[in-house]
Amino acid sequence: MNNLGKYLVAGACIASLTFSAGALLKVNAAEAPSVAMAGQPVDLTYAAEKALPAVVHIKYVQNSKTKTVEIDGNDPFDFFDPFGFFGNPNQGQKQRRQVQTPKQEATGSGVIISTDGYIVTNNHVVNGADELTVTLNDNREFSARIIGTDPQTDLALIKIDGKNLPTLPIGNSDALKVGEWVIAVGNPYNLSSTVTAGIVSAKARGLGGGGNGPQISSFIQTDAAINPGNSGGALVNTKGELVGINAMLYSQTGSYSGYGFAIPTTIMNKVVDDIKKYGSVQRVMLGVQGGDLLNKINADKESGKNIDYGTNEGVYIAKVDEDGNGAEAGIEAGDVVIKFDGKKITKMSELQEALNDKRPGDKATITYIHKKKHVTRTITLKNAQGNTKVIEAADLDVLGGNFRVITEQQKQDLKINYGVQVTKVNNGALKNAGISRGFIIQKVNDEPVKSIDQLQKLVKVASTSKDPVLYVQGIWPTGKKAYFAVPLQED
Repeated sequence: MNNLGKYLVAGACIASLTFSAGALLKVNAAEAPSVAMAGQPVDLTYAAEKALPAVVHIKYVQNSKTKTVEIDGNDPFDFFDPFGFFGNPNQGQKQRRQVQTPKQEATGSGVIISTDGYIVTNNHVVNGADELTVTLNDNREFSARIIGTDPQTDLALIKIDGKNLPTLPIGNSDALKVGEWVIAVGNPYNLSSTVTAGIVSAKARGLGGGGNGPQISSFIQTDAAINPGNSGGALVNTKGELVGINAMLYSQTGSYSGYGFAIPTTIMNKVVDDIKKYGSVQRVMLGVQGGDLLNKINADKESGKNIDYGTNEGVYIAKVDEDGNGAEAGIEAGDVVIKFDGKKITKMSELQEALNDKRPGDKATITYIHKKKHVTRTITLKNAQGNTKVIEAADLDVLGGNFRVITEQQKQDLKINYGVQVTKVNNGALKNAGISRGFIIQKVNDEPVKSIDQLQKLVKVASTSKDPVLYVQGIWPTGKKAYFAVPLQED
């Protein structure tokens, strides 16, 4: 969830509320689309008929789990001596207790994109699920498995076992025009098969992604009603083509108030293809930091400056990494990027969307203004690790070891609360780093390791990062603490 003074809600959200005018909506545009003449109604029934069978309801279940929590020894809720009248032998000491977390359930939506059961949805709809149940428009139910997720775009690919399933044709979101009619299809508030209508309010909308939310900033903005319960649903044009995956709403209350946001199919296609081919999304990094030039111009004005950048549109570059693609192209701080691969760039979100479509090793042209002169260079795009190799998410196998969660007796003996012990070491990253059998891993990259699943996730994240290294903290069975750097790639 992003906070923009109001709320961006992305917790199983999308589409609801109907227009009182019904399905026939008047178009009063200077240049109407081919589906309707100016002043004549647009019939959205065809788009709805195409979309409804391919949009599914997703039920998320996270089972109850037992967790060990640490409390103070002078717990005021101690059953035998709540007020400490008799003295507490554990005064000032930490105690461990096991608690049962409640079972969690949520719902969302998804879109079938292939007849054999591949479904696109949002990452936040499936993240952390122990069970996923998919219900089709005809009420058939399937168990689903996660093929891959991409938190940066808030997209996920899941799969059900089926044949000849209804699908939604994938359209080109780049061809969308502001003012064009679209429908949002999904399951808001657990209301199945809901269709709402609106227009494309804006394209390449930047929301300043950050924190734990999606990192992309190039959304389709629509006023088709979007509400909690329909994340992962379909944004569909009048031709009945999928043009976006609904992701979040902009609201003061958590309910629809006029603005919703969808992830364009141009981004979705790349994410889905990469997950299928490589298991993770292949990204390029330009190696620059900056923002919309307009924001820089406005900041200059507020501070009494009046700088001529040679343009009023583009991406202002504030910093350039010395070993990145930007430096290779000759870009310097203070320059303004105005084109990427021949496509006009007026703001950062458009540059991000253009980069999202590329893979390491691709060549691209970039045009920028340097000291009021236009410069165009061709570069070979690199990944976050500074090369053109395919980055595959590593499995635990890369460590070359076997693991188990430590026992309660080990916790007591070593006075620790959690950890994963190395029970066997083969050839691999652990052996190369000097970690041997018996070592207890407690933290990886400053994150606590309480289960083998957590260790697996941390290995995957690190393996695709700019610095593919595990910084491991832990303790030997003797009680001696140790720290290791474990590279996940061979030099």
